[in-house]
Amino acid sequence: MATTTQTVRRPVLNPSRTHDYLYDPLYTMSSERDHARAMFRSQTNIDRIKRVPNFPQMFSELRHFPKAGIQLDTVDPVPKFVSRRWRGYADQAREELVRYKTFNYDPTVPLPGVKYAKAEVSGHDRFKYFRRPIIPYLQQVPPEVLLQSTTVDPLAPPEALLERSPTPLTRTVAIQTMYRDSEAQTDPYTPEYVIRPGSAPELLTLATLSWGHGLPAGLAEVEMIERARAKRAWEAELPPLNDMDQIDKRRKMMDQMETHEWQLREEEIEKLQEARLELLKRMLKEREEHHMELNTKRLDRLWTKKQVDRESRVRAIRKEHIKSIRKLTKKRQAVEGRVERRNLIQDYVDHGSQVYAPMTRVGIFLDRGSEQYNVKNRYISTYEGLLELEQSLPDFVLHPRVHAPRQRTLTRSGFIKRSERRERELAEIHDIIKSERLEREHIQTPLKFLQKVEKPIPRPPTPSVAIPPQQHEDQQLAAIFIQQVVRGRAVQNMMYEGKEKRMELIRELRSTHALQEAEQQMKKADKQATRLLQRQRQRHEHQESVMDEHLSSLEGSAVGDMFDFLSKELVRLQEERRVHAFSMLAERERRVREAEESGRRQEQERRRREQDETFKQVMKIHQTSVDTYLEDIILATVDRTADHQARGEVQQTAAIINDVAYDIEERRDQLQSEEIVADMVHGFLLPEVRRLTTQERIQLAQRKHLLAAHRIIHSEGERVESGDTDPGHVSEDGPTAPTLSPAASEADWRVEPDLEDTPQPQTEDTEVPTEEVP
Repeated sequence: MATTTQTVRRPVLNPSRTHDYLYDPLYTMSSERDHARAMFRSQTNIDRIKRVPNFPQMFSELRHFPKAGIQLDTVDPVPKFVSRRWRGYADQAREELVRYKTFNYDPTVPLPGVKYAKAEVSGHDRFKYFRRPIIPYLQQVPPEVLLQSTTVDPLAPPEALLERSPTPLTRTVAIQTMYRDSEAQTDPYTPEYVIRPGSAPELLTLATLSWGHGLPAGLAEVEMIERARAKRAWEAELPPLNDMDQIDKRRKMMDQMETHEWQLREEEIEKLQEARLELLKRMLKEREEHHMELNTKRLDRLWTKKQVDRESRVRAIRKEHIKSIRKLTKKRQAVEGRVERRNLIQDYVDHGSQVYAPMTRVGIFLDRGSEQYNVKNRYISTYEGLLELEQSLPDFVLHPRVHAPRQRTLTRSGFIKRSERRERELAEIHDIIKSERLEREHIQTPLKFLQKVEKPIPRPPTPSVAIPPQQHEDQQLAAIFIQQVVRGRAVQNMMYEGKEKRMELIRELRSTHALQEAEQQMKKADKQATRLLQRQRQRHEHQESVMDEHLSSLEGSAVGDMFDFLSKELVRLQEERRVHAFSMLAERERRVREAEESGRRQEQERRRREQDETFKQVMKIHQTSVDTYLEDIILATVDRTADHQARGEVQQTAAIINDVAYDIEERRDQLQSEEIVADMVHGFLLPEVRRLTTQERIQLAQRKHLLAAHRIIHSEGERVESGDTDPGHVSEDGPTAPTLSPAASEADWRVEPDLEDTPQPQTEDTEVPTEEVP
């Protein structure tokens, strides 16, 4: 009977579509890790795998020249504008804020509002608001949703029904399509707009906000809009910049606004720092837990590895031990080093020998070729054969009818057999003896005189050697006799030592078995006194043990409380240090932020001062330009007027002088002419000659000092250039006079014209003093 097996392949049904984690708003992920897993599964989905043919090897059937290859589709089915981020960040952040506000009792922390999807009760969400069909007068429980009652009276005549309102041309009807809402979900459409010339709508200030980034507007966006409105109102109230009378008021209002903005900025920074501090604490706690978990896993892994290594080493040591024992046993069997012949009879008599039970380590495998002994029969190897074999066997084989024979205990006359009676009596006696023995074994008495006698280690068998010569044999016999004497003496000494050790026991035995009645009574009294002392000692020891137990319990409780207190203090100290470290980090971050803010504030103040200084300098330049222009005009006018007046006065004076000169020329004689010439020579010629003479004398007096200074300077410069920096260096011939280089002489000649051109004060009767140049 043949059977046919058919494999039914069912189509694989996916519980969700590939990109439901992005498009479906009802598809919920438990964590960011699950979102990352879903993203990885969608990117490595089997639908994106393509079989790309290799055109040069398209008709190849060889394995190392495949005709096609597997390639992942590079086109991403998800558009770029679709966000791939996990949608649970907002809920997670809100839960963290709720937990923080609950446990820290901080009512100042604002909680973001929960955004619910818009529900259309009369539209496509209507099915969510009722559970059962509404049948009037057939419901015991009132329905959860009641439709609006009709305004038409059902009992009205048909004429009243004809006066209903006309049916509208269009109406809105909710329908169900084959597409899901998540598949058609897009951002709200923003139409194009045109601005009227000369107008600035306030709505355009929100053009930077988009859906998902500020829209729909929340509390933060509303506060930002209100601040922008207040800023625009403040800007409208500012005095104009060209009004110099109200420039102080404008500066004061700007300072107040800047102070207000800095205050708002600091409040936002403090809130952000608190949120970041809480996040940092949570991250540090998670990191510590993660590190602790990793350490625990690592310790478990190391412990498991060490255990495995220990077991393997113990197993190897045991194998080596067994091998060593086996080798030692084999060596002890052949102490003399002779090779023994195999005893075939002993091998076949012993059923544990290599003949019957060969060992694998000697190269014999019992299971090799065991398949030849397997019975191959269709009646045993197949189920159908077993059924046929069972049907062919008779019924008494499958269901044996064997009855155990009953033992006859009675004779034909009705008496019990003598053997049966004796067996019963023997069984009863055996039971009595067994019960008494069990009772005696149950009550165990200590053995008083039992001593363990250690048996000496058995000596190995004496090997047989070749027959030695008579002389060696005599020596060996003498040595053996000496050994026997020494061993006998050692045994005798051991007996005497044992006798001395057990002397008290021997005396006790002798006193117990050889005393008279009076002495036995004295021994009994001593025994009772000894037992009484033992009881008192046991009672005292029991009291001491009870006292020690109570003291130990008290000490344990005190030490436990102390250790508990110390451990709690240690935990508190660690937590305090950790919190202190967190506060230090936060304080450092705050200082860094304050430093940055102060730097930016100083930069702004510096720019403001630069702008004010620039404005002042520009105004100063303008004023200076005006003053200079006016001054130039005034000076030019004054010069022109003064020149004109001076020319007139000079002309008048020249006319008067000419008239006087002409009059004197007409009336002077020879003596007056000579006096005029002498006055001119004395007033102009002689002072000039005296001045030139004095100037030459000053030059001669100053020249030697100039030459000495030039020689010293040039000699020092040459020594510095040659590398000799010792200012007190003197040669063997004595100090060398400084020499004048050509450059110095040229410098002297260049200086002389300056001396000649220098005006020197001079008088007729005094001599100009000369000044020495150092």
